[in-house]
Amino acid sequence: MIDAARVEDARDALCGVAVRTPLLYVDALGAYLKLENLQPMGAFKIRGAYNAIRLLPEPVRRPGVITYSSGNHGQAVAYAARYLGLRAVIVMPETVPPIKVAGVQRWGGEVVLAGRTSDDRQRVAEAIAARDGLAIIPPFDHPDIVAGQATVALEIVQDLPDVGTIVAPVGGGGLISGVVVGLRAARSAARVWGVEPSGAPKLKQSLEQGRATRLERTASLADGLITLGVGEIPFQELTYDRQRIAGVALVDDDSLRDAMHFLWRECRLAVEPSGAATIAAVRAGSVSVRASAASAPTVLIVSGGNVDPALLQEPKTA
Repeated sequence: MIDAARVEDARDALCGVAVRTPLLYVDALGAYLKLENLQPMGAFKIRGAYNAIRLLPEPVRRPGVITYSSGNHGQAVAYAARYLGLRAVIVMPETVPPIKVAGVQRWGGEVVLAGRTSDDRQRVAEAIAARDGLAIIPPFDHPDIVAGQATVALEIVQDLPDVGTIVAPVGGGGLISGVVVGLRAARSAARVWGVEPSGAPKLKQSLEQGRATRLERTASLADGLITLGVGEIPFQELTYDRQRIAGVALVDDDSLRDAMHFLWRECRLAVEPSGAATIAAVRAGSVSVRASAASAPTVLIVSGGNVDPALLQEPKTA
């Protein structure tokens, strides 16, 4: 298991690289928002990506790094590689939103488009890595990635010591397992809710079946949460601390749109569908925060803000 020393080392290394993001209380939700959309590349992924790259032996990372990503992890790897003076190649799906391609290129990353699934991207990335001698930085299934994401929970507990619940979106499981690891490191008794798209219930099914399962297909407006399965390392961390998982809520695309529009209209926060998943779960009633709000507050992680502006436009009423 990933221990506290590993998480604290990641926290120290991230000073000056990642932003120590604030908590924002939103009365209409009865909860705090952890604003990871304010990271320099717009998402929490910088925490794990930088931590993993900086821990590579210098001869291994010297030729450069490569990853396969639906968007935000790719931007994080490009950002971290630029910070460290390295080449970065990012293999992205053919369906990736243009704003995320532009984000990778903004930080100097080389974009390769490949297929539609994480398996498609991984195969292409592995072939390029073998050809060019690049180090692969996986998007979630690595202990250094999880340790980096765990620093989110350290910050939450430091700012809100009596936190009772943290709600995290679930893609490959790197963030939610990081939250569990971080809470353990902080010696907090807080529990954790996961939120997945109804079209990609990989963690919910995995917990029900007691093993990391893979879906045949996934679909959702939340492109960052449609991996076919959770990683083995994240799943091991979650099952090791199974009693900490309060549940996994599912949200549909209509709820995601509602949450994005709410955040823009009420908070002036531009948040992508994946980043709005936790708010969608609360507004749809899948996760209840009111009962514990007074004695044990809830924190909803807003995981990213790299959104196509067109998605923020609410439909016009007749």
